[in-house]
Amino acid sequence: MHNNNAKFSSLTKRLAIAVGFSLLAGCTVMPGGHVKGERDDSINMDKVKITTLTNDTIAQLNGQFESNSPERISVKLEQQLESYQYRIGVGDVLSIIVWDHPELTTPAGQFRDAAATGNPVRANGTIFYPYAGNVKVVGKTAPEVRLLLTKALSKTIQSPQVDVSVAAFQSQKVYMTGEVQQSGVQPITNVPLTLLDAINNAGGLTETADWRNVTLTRYGNDGSEDKTIDLHALYQKGELSQNTLLRHNDVIHVARNDALNVFVMGEIKEPDTLVMNRNGMSLAQALSSAGGINEGTADATGIFVLRAGEQDITDVYQLNAQNAVAMVLAAKFQLQPNDVVYVTAAPIARWNRIITQLAPTALMLKNISDIDKIYSTSN
Repeated sequence: MHNNNAKFSSLTKRLAIAVGFSLLAGCTVMPGGHVKGERDDSINMDKVKITTLTNDTIAQLNGQFESNSPERISVKLEQQLESYQYRIGVGDVLSIIVWDHPELTTPAGQFRDAAATGNPVRANGTIFYPYAGNVKVVGKTAPEVRLLLTKALSKTIQSPQVDVSVAAFQSQKVYMTGEVQQSGVQPITNVPLTLLDAINNAGGLTETADWRNVTLTRYGNDGSEDKTIDLHALYQKGELSQNTLLRHNDVIHVARNDALNVFVMGEIKEPDTLVMNRNGMSLAQALSSAGGINEGTADATGIFVLRAGEQDITDVYQLNAQNAVAMVLAAKFQLQPNDVVYVTAAPIARWNRIITQLAPTALMLKNISDIDKIYSTSN
């Protein structure tokens, strides 16, 4: 399954690059080339939103991201952790001690442990204990079982002192898959298990993990529900609300970073497809990683970032880098997955032709990325 997802993601990435460049070729907007021909009137400029990058607009964008971000502290999670109690399930093994009554307690000798000599919870949810008979324990906590046994044994033993604990946690588990160091099954115990705990127990994420695309699948009476979790916000920004308390049969899947692509095109020394790391990527980093702009042919006023927005809107951010100070703005502007960075050689007065020709590329890349995520999740 893991290899199939990797192959499919790699295929979609190559497809996105190929189709993207073919669109550019069809419009004769290629790296090192000028705009030719007429504007494509099939593209509605009402579907394109242009924003000039300035200190104010970048601050506004950062403010929007901050205001839309979840709370740094999850009150709900804190309450869940404080009130957490492990509920016994079928397959668990209980360790029961009745003090001063060794005949009721199986001794865990030198080579025997409580898990091997304890009382397993049977399929009908009960255990058998001398003088107490069959006791229903499924769904109860260890203190609740202790009270039940104390009451039952009081008919035979005067003031019994009973101790109950779970010697082996075998009834409840969660599943870790995808880009973690050690995928597999993790038990749920009397210590609450959060998403962050499970990832740490699995040895952390691999180098190819997509920090922004972790899927938590939770099964309930009405079927399953998927929730996307942003570990980048959790680890890098301290957004603890991205953390969550795990339940029995939860499946955590960490996707590959194939969807974290940034496409750098146009008058660039080394046009390339870059992969964002867990720290993200700024516009300045993308331009630098691609070797910088071709100063002899590029129009420094025409550095564009195209981003697929909602309802088929293409957001276009323009940076005028005639002044070297503008690169400070480029360092502040954070890119997002599937952004298209394009440096034009055409006069800026003809930007509308460039935008209308490039806009479909950003939308197409977003659609392919969405298909890739759906395929990865379904498998």
